[in-house]
Amino acid sequence: MSRRYDRAIPIAARASRAVVTACLALIAMTAARAADIPPPSPEKLERITALFNDEVNSGRLPGAVILIQQHGKPVYLKTFGYRDVTTKAPMTVDTIFALHSMTKPITSVAAMMLVDEGKLSPQDPLSKYIPAFADVKVGIEPRNDNDISDLKLEMPVRPITIQDIMRHTSGITYEYIGADWIQKLYHQGHLFDGKFDNKEFVARLAKLPLSRQPGTLWRYGHSTDVLGRVIEVITGKTLYQFEKERIFDPMRLKDTKFVLDSDGERARMAEPLPSDTILVTAERDRRAHPEWESGGGGLVSTITDYARFAQMLLNRGELDGKRYISLAAFKDMTSDHIGPGSGVGRDYWYFPGDGFGYGYGIAMRTDPGIAKPPPPGLIGELKWDSGSGTYFGVDPTLDMVYVMMEQTQNERQRILPVFKKLVYDAFTPD
Repeated sequence: MSRRYDRAIPIAARASRAVVTACLALIAMTAARAADIPPPSPEKLERITALFNDEVNSGRLPGAVILIQQHGKPVYLKTFGYRDVTTKAPMTVDTIFALHSMTKPITSVAAMMLVDEGKLSPQDPLSKYIPAFADVKVGIEPRNDNDISDLKLEMPVRPITIQDIMRHTSGITYEYIGADWIQKLYHQGHLFDGKFDNKEFVARLAKLPLSRQPGTLWRYGHSTDVLGRVIEVITGKTLYQFEKERIFDPMRLKDTKFVLDSDGERARMAEPLPSDTILVTAERDRRAHPEWESGGGGLVSTITDYARFAQMLLNRGELDGKRYISLAAFKDMTSDHIGPGSGVGRDYWYFPGDGFGYGYGIAMRTDPGIAKPPPPGLIGELKWDSGSGTYFGVDPTLDMVYVMMEQTQNERQRILPVFKKLVYDAFTPD
């Protein structure tokens, strides 16, 4: 053995001991931090139980599953009611829910993976990946809001960027959001006719005028569907193939997908009340297009699957020792890109809500807001919800994630603020 190699052994040993010492220090710091964070009150958690028992017993809600997780472990997990009131199938932890817009954070994480790899940049023009958007025009609201025959078009002041479709400032909207003239144009665009995949759907979108100049207004819409198609163009894979390979399989999200594959899976699907006609129609339309992998609203999942995804966000892009997006990508995704100085306006259709900014596919609490008293929650909280009633929050201050899975359009806006207040009340000392 050479003297050089002989000397390397104690050096390596010292380095190894240093690593072990650093790891032990980190574990001790994490434990100390956890000890400083208040656990929830068991008595106050039971108020959540009372809320959902009342919603189910009154017939306003078919059922729900609620999970609160702190320090990576469940502190509250309960099921309520039925996943299908017509068959009386009971709600279970493995019930599958249509995520609708809670698909958007997952698609955004997939895009940030490509940003990490240098294959995509928020500053790229959208037309680099989908050339049809190079020719898009901006609609000017007609003098008579209902008379689209008087519609005039103008050139965009700048191209739509990838950042625009990630933060909903592209001017692309939904067919049910905005002034009458843009809703009419979207309905006349026959976006959902026949069979279509992401490529065809985005080609149809590109033929429609934008509702506003790019970068000027936060407007919810099909932007994340376009982002899903961009991912396909870059990777040469379907959106599901890429997300399954890079997110679902590594994270062990076995029930997160666009299309259910078996009768057993379909039997676990949660159904809205028959009287919840808007959601019943939306679900019928979603299921009628299995070939469309909607990056903005097509996924289904279970509460345990989505809690793992939320835990990855709480861990700043890491889960079970595996990093999914870099710290830089996580910070960019969860920073407010539409706040002061951004030039982005807000109006009645600003869904992040009072006190919240918006990053890429997710909202973050930036200030208490103007409501008195302010809505529950803490600065730095991440969140998103959906038209099907699902909701999740990520709170770094409490080292906590919470997920509500239900299928209701009729009752979601009433239930959500009550539920969220009860969650935060449980962590608030008397």
